[in-house]
Amino acid sequence: MRETPHALGFRMPAEWEPHEATWIAWPHNRTDWPGRFPPIPWVFAEIVRKLASVERVRILVQSPALENQARRMLEKVGANLDAVEFVQRETDRAWTRDYCPLFVKNAAGETALTAWRFNAWAKYDDFNEDASIPNFLGTHLNLPLFIPKMVLEGGSIDVNGQGLLLTTEECLLSPVQARNPELSRGKIERRLGDYLGVTRVIWLKHGIPGDDTNGHIDDLARFVNPTTVVLCDAADPSDAATLRSAGLKVVKLPMPRPLWFDGRQLPASYANFYIANGLVLVPTFNDPSDRAALTTLARLFPGREVVGINCTELVWGLGALHCMTQQQPA
Repeated sequence: MRETPHALGFRMPAEWEPHEATWIAWPHNRTDWPGRFPPIPWVFAEIVRKLASVERVRILVQSPALENQARRMLEKVGANLDAVEFVQRETDRAWTRDYCPLFVKNAAGETALTAWRFNAWAKYDDFNEDASIPNFLGTHLNLPLFIPKMVLEGGSIDVNGQGLLLTTEECLLSPVQARNPELSRGKIERRLGDYLGVTRVIWLKHGIPGDDTNGHIDDLARFVNPTTVVLCDAADPSDAATLRSAGLKVVKLPMPRPLWFDGRQLPASYANFYIANGLVLVPTFNDPSDRAALTTLARLFPGREVVGINCTELVWGLGALHCMTQQQPA
């Protein structure tokens, strides 16, 4: 039996640890933003402009024509193209958080990939291109690839880099949009430990209203340092007690007012922020609570610039900043 990453000394670093790059996929699937697609590439361009000022941005792009379009847009917004790499590869959607591999590191500084299975949140049929990305990146980056044989999206977990992992029962244990119906809670915990190097899994109850992933943690609760978690107002009342019993400090994060479009509630949450080198990008929603959320996060990330990105268009695709990014550790 092949040794697991944990047995070989690998662990998943926390998001605030130094990055070599951020992976995104340039948007092309218009069905993800029905009737509202035209502004979406401009939102991506603004996000790349911010990220490229602090770290490398690697962009999966569908075709040479789309790469040319993306380059023109990035030039217009003044992005540092020297820090941008395009990688030609077909994808189904732009949500790299959930289908890209999760990177792990060891004490010697070596990096490897964990290639979790992706089944489009047990909800969509078109996911074969996305599901092939971990193997493709293993070859492209020439890094070791570990295959856990379990469905897992990056947005369903959050780690502190020191052994703790947050997730929700709704996402990983529910029979609705079931990811791994054959695996018990104990087996899931062991798989997470073996492949991500975590020693304790903290289970919160359920995700936020409007979340079509059925309970992703990255809209609900996030580590901001090894001992502190921000928790959204939409959380189950027992979640704060669960976190405190694990020895964690809990800071409340407001929720924007419910955002609706075309009859459905959207998963608008300030917790869907992304931590880059020297920078935190935070979704905003033209809401009175935007300022309070930015102030709270600025206090929690004193060494980083905290910047709001208007995500009222982006979230119509049922995701925001964390969903469309995946960090590659330095």
